[in-house]
Amino acid sequence: MISLTNVALRRGEQLLFQNVSLTIARGDKVGIVGANGSGKTSLFSLLTGRLDADQGSVDLPADTRLAWMEQEVVPSAASAVDFVLSGDAEYMRLANALAEAETTDNYQRIGELHDRMAAIDGYSARARAEQLMVGLGFAQDELEAPMNSFSGGWQIRLGLGRTLMQPSDLLLLDEPSNHLDLDAILWLSNWIRDYSGTLLLISHDRTFLDECVDRIASVHGQTIELYPGNYSAFERIKAARLAEQQVSYEKQQRQIGHMQDFVRRFRAKATKARQAQSRLKALERMELIAPAHVDSPFQFDIPMADRISSPLLQIEDADLGYDASVLDDVNISIYPEDRIGLLGHNGAGKSTLLKSLAGRISLKGGVRREGQNLRAGYFSQQQVDSLDLDRSAYDHIQDLAPEVEGQKIRNYLGGFDFHGDRVNEPVRNFSGGEKARVALAIVTFLRPNLLLMDEPTNHLDMEMCQALTMALQDFCEPRTWPRAWPGGAIVLISHDQHLLANTVDQFLLVDNGQVQAYDGDLGDYRSRLFKEDKPRKAKGDDQPASAPAAATPRHGHKASRQLRTRIRTLEQRLERLQRKFQEVETALSEPDVYDKDGGATLQRLLRERLELTAEIETVENDWLVQSDELEAMEQGG
Repeated sequence: MISLTNVALRRGEQLLFQNVSLTIARGDKVGIVGANGSGKTSLFSLLTGRLDADQGSVDLPADTRLAWMEQEVVPSAASAVDFVLSGDAEYMRLANALAEAETTDNYQRIGELHDRMAAIDGYSARARAEQLMVGLGFAQDELEAPMNSFSGGWQIRLGLGRTLMQPSDLLLLDEPSNHLDLDAILWLSNWIRDYSGTLLLISHDRTFLDECVDRIASVHGQTIELYPGNYSAFERIKAARLAEQQVSYEKQQRQIGHMQDFVRRFRAKATKARQAQSRLKALERMELIAPAHVDSPFQFDIPMADRISSPLLQIEDADLGYDASVLDDVNISIYPEDRIGLLGHNGAGKSTLLKSLAGRISLKGGVRREGQNLRAGYFSQQQVDSLDLDRSAYDHIQDLAPEVEGQKIRNYLGGFDFHGDRVNEPVRNFSGGEKARVALAIVTFLRPNLLLMDEPTNHLDMEMCQALTMALQDFCEPRTWPRAWPGGAIVLISHDQHLLANTVDQFLLVDNGQVQAYDGDLGDYRSRLFKEDKPRKAKGDDQPASAPAAATPRHGHKASRQLRTRIRTLEQRLERLQRKFQEVETALSEPDVYDKDGGATLQRLLRERLELTAEIETVENDWLVQSDELEAMEQGG
């Protein structure tokens, strides 16, 4: 299907790759991975003929029907559905010719055109275009709206729809998930699995890649190498290869040990809750692939405030929105070490909720109560747009803390892969991914104890997403040095399923004007999504919903809040017990414990371990009973 022979490609003075020879067979679905700037998009330009190889040859069958997703979409006055339909050029040609023949009563021509239309399944074209739009998150009443009346992100969705509408043998998709929410990504992965042609997919979303591709093309070190299997298989192969090398052995062992410690700590306090078990499996997988990322240029921690409150933030009996209420009767309490993910279709109110938590919009009713030591860091989808393009990454950080020593700022930015003169370069010279890294560095530099993040992985490459995942994991972990201290909390909106699976252990579902605890994992949410056939609300989280659902009765919230408080108390108690249990286990592992004090210390530690085991079991049982009661109350109410 595709054959590259001894290909070399430059962009200006930069050599992207050379001596590349590879073959992609008909029907293969290939994920293209590599660092930003490595040449992934340029490879697409090479295949579409927009760039010529500096050396070698690129061969495609002459009759290949090629479709590719444009990164920029030209606004059109046509209706949204007609814009998507225009992707099928043959259908549009026949439809226009048929309309012309009917105006001239050319019955022979009309008959021929109807036969041709039936042959290409043209009579179902409009229905197929509408299905694509609904799958991508458009409401039924938006299908006939002018294409140019939508915002930029929604116009890009329409561009994706037009690309999918185009009949093709070879489909090139460049970061199609960047402007999609989780619901639309789950729909798109199903669509791709059903696609019968050859697919080349650039994406930084590893779960999306796992679900869509059966081969990986890694663009690295000025070459392109094909690997069998999905992205997870690629990581395992890469990890095995790096494990055989001794150059990075010490660094590799430190990172593996760090991940093993994290999994061990989480396993020690994991409950029987579905989300906890799902996250534990994801963490165990991360432990296996940790060596695949030892050569990452990104290594950073999120510095946390030196004071913390419990709870950090509460919203009680609140109505949220702009001119009209989007969410009703919202009750949320956020405590240290909470890891909360927000689920819900685009337009349900997730961003509205996050902005309300951050204090960026006022409540329309109810109470917002901050902990005395709350320090919230808020990352919005518009964070990159707020950067001063004429100033450097160093300037942006120094503005936040003029008293901080310059070398400390440089060291901090080095974790985000800004080194040497790059730290003083104007931001306008940076790529989209580099600007996103600057924006993240600004938010995390403020030493928050609560992070509120709305799609933080947009424009980030795979290695930066991995580094952010690790940093968020550590951010929520309790500190033991220089003193015992609880970890921070996060509330996260993301379409990146890997990030959610590895940083979040509880979900809130934002749907039909309500915010409710969701007792399930991402797999459950996928099943729920495809079982439902519900109407979509108006586009845009930042726009108020036209008709929020009626609120559930308030009298049940007091009882549920009391239950949640008891559950939270049990969880905190369980965590303290687990910490004590770990301390006892550590003491028992000391070599001299058997000889100390004639065995008195050993006996005391063994008694403590026995008592703690029994107490932990009791608290866990109480937690399960209270959790079942809360679940029954919420389902019944």
